[in-house]
Amino acid sequence: MVGYDPEAKCVSTLEAAAAGSAAGLVNRVLVSPLDVIKIRFQLQIEQLSSRNPLAKYHGILQAAQRIFREEGLVAFWKGHVPAQFLSVGFGAVQIYHSLRHAVVTMYQTEGPLTFYRGLTPTIVAVFPYAGLQFSFYNILQQFSEWVIPAEGKKAGNVKNLVCGSCAGIISKTLTYPFDLFKKRLQVCGFEHARLAFGQVRIYRGLLDCVRQIMREEGPGGFFKGLSPSLLKAAVSTGLIFFWYELFCSLLCALKNTDTAKRKEG
Repeated sequence: MVGYDPEAKCVSTLEAAAAGSAAGLVNRVLVSPLDVIKIRFQLQIEQLSSRNPLAKYHGILQAAQRIFREEGLVAFWKGHVPAQFLSVGFGAVQIYHSLRHAVVTMYQTEGPLTFYRGLTPTIVAVFPYAGLQFSFYNILQQFSEWVIPAEGKKAGNVKNLVCGSCAGIISKTLTYPFDLFKKRLQVCGFEHARLAFGQVRIYRGLLDCVRQIMREEGPGGFFKGLSPSLLKAAVSTGLIFFWYELFCSLLCALKNTDTAKRKEG
């Protein structure tokens, strides 16, 4: 486990889990705006280009400015609460006023199965993504040790940040289309609520979603929102390893200080 050395016995398994949870909580707050922009791009049928007059969004800065102007600052944290609890409905919350409004409307109009839309591409993608992320992280860690040996704890934290960011970029790119399929399938059935965002489509399943995107939007359609997604992956993965290692270091420092005080006493 990254940051947990069982031989040193500095951080226990429970403490390592607590450090990981704290890192994830802080990380989600910081990257939520990028997630909101990514989802807006993923759900837009129109080409993400300023040359297309029907495109509501066509760039990260332009999208951020328009969301802020039309919906206010809080819009960048839409879906933040369900995201913290790993809710499947994060994408759908983007088009509703609140988490409660989204849950009630989705249940009344579509029934309980609506909360599991997009589950197939999620299951297909989650295992290779997690595996690729940690595999590339370990490979990059070993490579960095060979090229530039770490000197001191601060240098080690920077190395963790860089290796984590690169691992996130590579793994996210390889599995990105599945994330887009998931978001498209999750918001099916809410066409009326999505009219303000542009064209809408109805998909009958994962394969139908793939076929329609390929036919209407081309191969590039599978990677809509990739730029904010990669930016988020780099920042998110880098920060989560950084915060994780930092929290583990703080726990070790606190335990060592406490031990030193006991010896002095």
